Amino acid sequence: MSVSTPSPTRARPWPLVTAAAVCLLSFTAFWVAQRLAHVNMLDVMVYRAEAETLRSGGDLYEMRATSANLAMTYPPFAAVLFLPLTLVGVPLMRTLNTTGNLLLVVALVQLSLQLVRPALSRRAARADLWRTTLWIAAVVVWCEPVWTTLRYGQINLLIAVAVLWDLTRREGGRGSRWAGLGIGLATAVKLTPGLFVVLLFAAGLLLWRRDRSAGAGAGRGVNVWLRTALTATGVFLVTTLVMAVVLPADSKKFWTRTLFETGRVGHTEETANQSLSGVLARLMHTDAPGLWWVAAALLLGGAAMVLAVRAAVRGDRAVAVVITAFTALMISPISWSHHWVWAVTLLILLYERSTRAWPVTAAVALVFASFALWWVPHDPGRPELEQNAGQMLLSAVYPLTALAVFAGYALSLRRTRQEPLPTAVPQPRQKTREPESARSA
Repeated sequence: MSVSTPSPTRARPWPLVTAAAVCLLSFTAFWVAQRLAHVNMLDVMVYRAEAETLRSGGDLYEMRATSANLAMTYPPFAAVLFLPLTLVGVPLMRTLNTTGNLLLVVALVQLSLQLVRPALSRRAARADLWRTTLWIAAVVVWCEPVWTTLRYGQINLLIAVAVLWDLTRREGGRGSRWAGLGIGLATAVKLTPGLFVVLLFAAGLLLWRRDRSAGAGAGRGVNVWLRTALTATGVFLVTTLVMAVVLPADSKKFWTRTLFETGRVGHTEETANQSLSGVLARLMHTDAPGLWWVAAALLLGGAAMVLAVRAAVRGDRAVAVVITAFTALMISPISWSHHWVWAVTLLILLYERSTRAWPVTAAVALVFASFALWWVPHDPGRPELEQNAGQMLLSAVYPLTALAVFAGYALSLRRTRQEPLPTAVPQPRQKTREPESARSA
């Protein structure tokens, strides 16, 4: 019997090997498809030009690069981060960029799984974590935000991984003392991750007040949310101040002028702009939605962050993180489609939590895999200013999906509040008229 039955320890590695082989095959096909599509990796060329400008002592915010005449839009620290790009030739830089981003896809999936299903972080579940990670990575690499991120050589995956690394550290676990470092550095490179600091502070303060009122927080000091928020804020401030000392002219120009010049990034109404401002610009047939966008961003952002903070206080970190990420994308003046790599985390969350896992997850996956926003006219002639109703819907698929996620979670909270408590009506006991001693027993 023991001879004919395969050993579990021998059989266990094979599914992992299969998952690794499928993921490698998918990534290889992806690489070939990108080369056949003649991707230009435009943004990584801009990053390289920024670093070269820094090395030569030029003005970072007067620099223009590539045939598209693109300018630097990030804080000065980003140029320092891009310095290694100047140490190799352009062909090797592009190869390393693609390789690094594919590895970051794997990291994003794995951290998302740990966020949504913390039990996978245990050492005993390591094989399951890697097997699931590789299967999912083999699929999500083909979704539009990831495809476009690698097409341009963007840093979106790096930003998302830095944030998730912080938010999946366990209290008292190895490296937890550094939780906040990733968010702080990500915010110093690109300001939108700063909304996670707002989440951390708001949830941390509410939990601190609750613990203090209950008398449970005495002697414990700040909770993990507040500690992470303080670390992230400190890292951001120190990095920014160091840049102000090292690059005073560039820092002054960015924080006093460039930060407010959203037009240097691109036209607001472009279909690639999947933020609330882009939707309003196309809806109003204008490139400057102005106060309408400000009002809508404040209203939507405030309501969504209330949902995120409530989820955090209830202990649902995964929902809090996903809502915060999508809120940042929605209220930012410009959120290109490749910024929406958080779709990977959303899909994992939906499959894990939705009562109709496959249909809901498949529908949302179709949104991010269909490239539907590119089905509408888009060219330098700015046809987005003349979109009809159908085209507006297609070019707003990501924001509409985010709104659906927010609404779905809000409705689930409402249903939870309306459900009667299980012990509210003890029907069997009323019918049998049990004596008090029996009921207490």
